[in-house]
Amino acid sequence: MLPTRLSLAALRRTSLSPTALVEEIWRRCESFTQRDPAVWIHRLSLDELRAHARRLEALDPATLPLYGVPFAIKDNIDLAGAPTTAACPNFTYTPARSAAAVERLIAAGAIPVGKTNLDQFATGLVGVRSPYGAPRNIFNPDYISGGSSSGSAVSVAAGLVSFALGTDTAGSGRVPAAFNGLIGLKPTRGRLGTRGVVPACRSLDCVSIFALDCADTAEVLALAEGYDATDPFSRPSPPEAVCHVLCDKLSERPRLGVPRTDQLDWFGNTESPALFASALERLRITGCEIVEVDFSPFLDAARLLYEGPWTAERYAAVGEFIETHRTSPGLDPTVADIILGGKSPSASDAFRATYRLAGLRRAADSVLSTVDALVAPTTGTIYTVAEIQADPIRLNSNLGRYNNFMNLLDLCGLTLPADRYSFGPGFGITVIAPAWHDVRLLAFGARYLSETSLPETSADPLSPGWIELAVCGAHLRGQPLHGQLTALGARFMTATTTTASYRLYALPGTQPPKPGLVRVNSDAIGAPIAVETYALSPEAFGKFVAAIPAPMVIGTVELMGEKAVKGFLCEPCALAGARDITTFGGWIAYRQ
Repeated sequence: MLPTRLSLAALRRTSLSPTALVEEIWRRCESFTQRDPAVWIHRLSLDELRAHARRLEALDPATLPLYGVPFAIKDNIDLAGAPTTAACPNFTYTPARSAAAVERLIAAGAIPVGKTNLDQFATGLVGVRSPYGAPRNIFNPDYISGGSSSGSAVSVAAGLVSFALGTDTAGSGRVPAAFNGLIGLKPTRGRLGTRGVVPACRSLDCVSIFALDCADTAEVLALAEGYDATDPFSRPSPPEAVCHVLCDKLSERPRLGVPRTDQLDWFGNTESPALFASALERLRITGCEIVEVDFSPFLDAARLLYEGPWTAERYAAVGEFIETHRTSPGLDPTVADIILGGKSPSASDAFRATYRLAGLRRAADSVLSTVDALVAPTTGTIYTVAEIQADPIRLNSNLGRYNNFMNLLDLCGLTLPADRYSFGPGFGITVIAPAWHDVRLLAFGARYLSETSLPETSADPLSPGWIELAVCGAHLRGQPLHGQLTALGARFMTATTTTASYRLYALPGTQPPKPGLVRVNSDAIGAPIAVETYALSPEAFGKFVAAIPAPMVIGTVELMGEKAVKGFLCEPCALAGARDITTFGGWIAYRQ
């Protein structure tokens, strides 16, 4: 069995062959797609995955550091033979060659699972600007996953892959990491080649990495990076940045600069200030010195990215295509308006902004010289999908406050999970340093996460003493009895599936309509069934169970990933006249 979360260490502890592994990954992706169909734009077929696995099985695993490791690729990054859409159907092309980072990872033994969804043309921090749908936050689907690398982040958080590639021009590799409880590395600009990447702002674009821990991120970085003489924006590492081992330290007692209190904007979110304060306190406990610094050079540079002439670089990338296809279906109107706005700045505007940026870089360097690194909230808040759809420009801009400056100022950044909001989504902090300090940031992040007692930020946390309950029918979100859970203060945990040992039936004569989940004998054929899990206090769980009518019972339900929780089952006597709906994979799919 595969673990729920596919860190490299957890994956290497399994005894699955590459073929068995990709078959399990394929089944897991099929199941997850029933709950969130917007994660993938193009997924490799099972036969294509098996072909990758067979190629590896003919090689020596000892020579391939990522032997059989599944990974995802943001769909503005080329994978040979697979369509690249940049989330715009009319833009689609099929490359003959993979992007530089993808080539290196496949050569190291990694298996590409597919191409993930994104804000169209990588323009946005929200993850909803795509005709292929909006991937949902792994903790609470009412909330955004963050963008533009939305599908890449969710694919890792959902346990569909071990790591994923995104891109990061203005925060697209950091915001989704924070919201979904992941590590998000925005490397030094040019460290990972951008040949084979659909440009957003070509001089600023970075290939980013999503992973479950800093060690995995460091390993992927070391294997994906490298100077590419055919890429004019590729940069060779200076000698001091050649070492990739996870042992360097910022210092024995890191001095970390944080924005002055008056420079922090939470955009009306009442929980974020306390979450950031708690993160800083944990940093102090681990021996870090926290000092306030003037963050204004960074904030002023952030405004330049969208309020200055750098929008012209987005127009240079795809503006003519958008003008030609302005009325075509599938073109996101918000993205089109942003990119076409880049046609207005003049050459003199560009020079004036370049001079302004040079001054801000000098001021930022002065601040950075006083500390080992900076620490800022990754975002000041988070929004629901509905909120973003109602106010797409302003709210997206809010999410960029602590992100947009990084590539303009030639910095690297590492987003770390720090906590979760009471309503589910993750809250992250970002550690910021000058270019080529990537490995030092990862070493610091690993130390921080190992030495602190972080609140649980994974997709299946459970408060001490609380009981996790799996539901499969009328208590699911959007179903008529869901209010019974929320009235008891139940906390949504995750959407997952059972093991393949169950069958699902539509029970006759029930009001509201209900399914019956039944465990089958070992010699019978079952299938994974979609469920949601919720955490309840012992008192709330007792009240809930006491109100359950026959033929429903609470038993033990085995979930994907070798996990067992309490859950709804059905007495076999109730199956007379019931319809077997197992092939639908879940109650919602059947009802639809």
